[in-house]
Amino acid sequence: MYYKEYGNTGIKVSAIGFGAMRYEDADVKAGNFSKCAEIPLYAFEKGITYWDTAPWYCDDKSEEITGIAVAQVPRDQIYLSSKQNFGTVFGEPTRDNFFKRLDMSLKRLQTDYIDFYHLWCLLDLDAYQKGMDQLYRYFEEARDQGMIRNIVFSSHMQGDDIETVIDSGKFRGMLIGYNALNYQFRQSGIEKAYNSGMGVVVMNPLGGGVIPQNPEIFSYLTEGTDLTVAEAALRFVASHKEVTVTLNGFTTKEHVDAAVRSVDGLEEKPASEIVAAYANRGTALNDLCTGCGYCDACPVGIPIPKLMDAYNQRIFSGKIQSVYDRCNWHWGIKPDSAADCISCGYCEGECTQHLNIIERLHEIADGVPEEK
Repeated sequence: MYYKEYGNTGIKVSAIGFGAMRYEDADVKAGNFSKCAEIPLYAFEKGITYWDTAPWYCDDKSEEITGIAVAQVPRDQIYLSSKQNFGTVFGEPTRDNFFKRLDMSLKRLQTDYIDFYHLWCLLDLDAYQKGMDQLYRYFEEARDQGMIRNIVFSSHMQGDDIETVIDSGKFRGMLIGYNALNYQFRQSGIEKAYNSGMGVVVMNPLGGGVIPQNPEIFSYLTEGTDLTVAEAALRFVASHKEVTVTLNGFTTKEHVDAAVRSVDGLEEKPASEIVAAYANRGTALNDLCTGCGYCDACPVGIPIPKLMDAYNQRIFSGKIQSVYDRCNWHWGIKPDSAADCISCGYCEGECTQHLNIIERLHEIADGVPEEK
């Protein structure tokens, strides 16, 4: 396993992190938690020391399952990550409710401290400010009491907004989505964090499954290697010197083996060098939404970034039904709102890819399946 320094914390962690959000669904539902816990234990044997979980993962059983594994390894040889936000705090964001949730996570994880505790899922600067105003002081109190070791944040914001959070100086690391689809729009954020002495953990390195599901399109990632497309996509992210941990969700031991193989003999390079090297690669991606999110201010409230992500599946498969499947199974939304488009053109003006968003919304709306 390859290891990296987590910012300026003095902590060294595995370049591949265990994402505890993909335990085998059938075993979770059947209560076979010890069987599920065999996967993080196997990951530990393979040198994976950064384990990421959260409330609600795996039918709200992930922390409990992960805790079974935590109890079987030396606690000082792994680094645990969990999360809290307005959706997980019990009721109103009061001190008592914050610590009630934190106490539950500690009990489930069978530990008395969490190494990296996230102010979770900051979608925009308004959510960030709300979190700072109403929750951050409890994070500080928990840290001062030794219940958490490092205050970090999880974000879906773009480069400029992420830089605003980084500039606050309130966090020692961040968790962000970054992959071969959106790297051009997140590069500045990870560079800023790295240069500020923060750790950078990457989620969604496989583009929500888009990359391994379309191996022909992303085959350029594998050139010069003997890796699969999925492994090469992990290596693409991990090779950034600015990225500390590349999180991958594991269901089987084979998944662990593949991820470990992806960083064998890893060579780190600056993000700017990697972006330059891939600037003219993957030309088939020109019509894909890259997830930059700049269109996310529709005057009638259409969730355009999510619908455009779903439309990627239309491009890959040639079938409009795949858009609805992506909306349902990945985003948990209905595509009906596409019919609300007033063709104002705001989204297309903001689109960095210059995509024909309005036409795509109309196509989605025209083909929305009728309720049965």
